Amino acid sequence: MTEGTAHRPEGICGEGHLREVAEGIVGDWTALGVSGAFLARDIDTGEQLGFAIEEPVPLASVVKVPLALVMLDLIANGDLDAARPVTVDPATSSVGPTGIAAFRHPATVAVGDLLLLMLSVSDNAAADALFDLVPVADVDARLRAWDCAGIHVRHRLNHMYECAAGATGNDFSLALELAVRDERTQHHTIRTLDPAHANTGTASGLVALLERVWRDEVAQPRATAELRRLMGHQVFTQRLASELRTDSLRLSGKTGTFLHLRHEIGVVEADSGTRVAMAALTRADRRAAQAPDIDLAIGIAARQAFEALRT
Repeated sequence: MTEGTAHRPEGICGEGHLREVAEGIVGDWTALGVSGAFLARDIDTGEQLGFAIEEPVPLASVVKVPLALVMLDLIANGDLDAARPVTVDPATSSVGPTGIAAFRHPATVAVGDLLLLMLSVSDNAAADALFDLVPVADVDARLRAWDCAGIHVRHRLNHMYECAAGATGNDFSLALELAVRDERTQHHTIRTLDPAHANTGTASGLVALLERVWRDEVAQPRATAELRRLMGHQVFTQRLASELRTDSLRLSGKTGTFLHLRHEIGVVEADSGTRVAMAALTRADRRAAQAPDIDLAIGIAARQAFEALRT
């Protein structure tokens, strides 16, 4: 595929004008050489629009939301102390550009503050320090017990970088090239980009999880309330929030970025009471580490969907 010829997704959902909006988003993304899945749903009315909503997609850092919910539920049930100190050593911790992952010296941080770092600045070292406390298999099992369909947790965050480095000899420009090439062939050189082995989620499953969190219908209410608060502290605003920056709207979200993946899930809340849960999961058909036009396209899709559902 080349720019403007990305695969047009199947399964457009929405009735009447909502379907027209979804089709317009598909056209905009296709013109940019972007494939993926999108879903926006009014939490209170159930009206929705989107496409490819049942397609499993590698999550990158979006997986930190279900991880946080499991950890916060343990805290709410008294099985884990939010004040418990955890020492993270950069010599052995997970890589990443933000938070403790970017530190040069060991740091001791409470569990509750690791959760804040993980969700506000997408700190990979904080996330994997939490996985040290509750193993990957236990997190996934808790999601299964909650009947969180369409979401699977299979590996730590650092495993994404380990697999990319192992396939390319630490050449991440080559890793990006392989990711784009393999997306076309569906034979994934980098294991954590293969939906059969990656942390994955569907747009439908992720939006359903957000709905349940905002309605206090999963885990302990103290846990869901804290997750909403922490997601409201995310500092990244270049995607879903980019076209929704007004005093009357609030967005609580979590981005995910790795090689050609650019995602975000979140909930937009208006002072009027409208609440819309969204998931935008994209894969770029280009070898570019920076793609502000794709970020903006996600933001435009979010604005168009929110305006259509609000009316």
